[in-house]
Amino acid sequence: MACSGFDAWRTRGHAGPMTRGVLLDLAGVIYDSDTAIPGGIDAIARLRQAGLAIRFVSNTTRSSKQRVLERLKAMGLTVTNADVFTPAHAAREWLLRNGRAPYLLVHPGLAPDFCELPDRDKRAVIVGDAGDAFTYAALNDAFRELSAGAELLALATNRTFRDADGELSLDAGPFVAALEFASLKRATVLGKPSPAFFQSALASMDCPPDQAIMVGDDAEADIAGALRAGLSGALLVRTGKYRQGDEKRFDPRPTATVADLAAATDWIIAHRD
Repeated sequence: MACSGFDAWRTRGHAGPMTRGVLLDLAGVIYDSDTAIPGGIDAIARLRQAGLAIRFVSNTTRSSKQRVLERLKAMGLTVTNADVFTPAHAAREWLLRNGRAPYLLVHPGLAPDFCELPDRDKRAVIVGDAGDAFTYAALNDAFRELSAGAELLALATNRTFRDADGELSLDAGPFVAALEFASLKRATVLGKPSPAFFQSALASMDCPPDQAIMVGDDAEADIAGALRAGLSGALLVRTGKYRQGDEKRFDPRPTATVADLAAATDWIIAHRD
C-alpha cells in the first residue's frame, strides 16, 4: 500500500534543490520511553550511508541533554553533543544573551541543563513539562515572578505527549497558556515550532532550509512548524503521539504521512533529487 503523499509530491512538480539534511524528532519517532521503535536505528544508518546530514531536534523537557545522549548511545547510535538540539540549550543561550537568571518551572530531570548560570538581578520564568511539579503553588509563584517583571520563556508549547502508559497526557503548552492568560504576557517559544529552533539546527550542518526534510510525530510542532520555517518537506509518522486524522488537523499539512521512520527514510531517499 502506497504511503499518502508520494503522488501529491510528484503532481506538485517538486523540482527544488537536492535534499542534503534531515531533522529527526526523538520521542515517538526513534524511541518510546527507553525502547527503540523497530527499524528506526537502521533507518538512521541508511540516511547516513546516503550522505545525508542529520540533526536530532527534540522538544523533550523532562530529560537533560546528557540523558538524551546516553539514551541514544545505549540504542547503538553514534551521536555527539553537537548532533542534538533541545529547548533547554536554546534557553541557556537566551539567558546569557539577555542577562537574566532562570526561575525554573520544569521537571527535576531537566535541572542539570541550567546549572552554573551567573546570578542576575532580572529573571525569566522558564516553563517546560514539569509533570507532577505543576501544582497550584508552583504556578502561582511563577505568575508572581511574571507580575514582578520576569520574562516568560516556553521551552515548548506542545499540547500533549504520549505517556509511559501509551495514552496521551498534558504537555507544557496548556500551562504556558494559563500563565500567558493570567500575566497578560506572551511567551517566547524556544523549541519547536519556533522557526529559530529549526534554523539553528540547520545552520549547524550548513544546510539551507529548502534542502532539508523534517520527520516527526507531532503534526503541529514538528510538521507545520518545519514547513513554516521554510523546510522543503515534512513527513508525519504514524508512531508515537500520532492519532488518526492528525495529518488533516493543522496547516501546513504534511508533505507525506508514512508508517514510521523506516518508511520515511524510503521516502526521503526516493525523492532526494
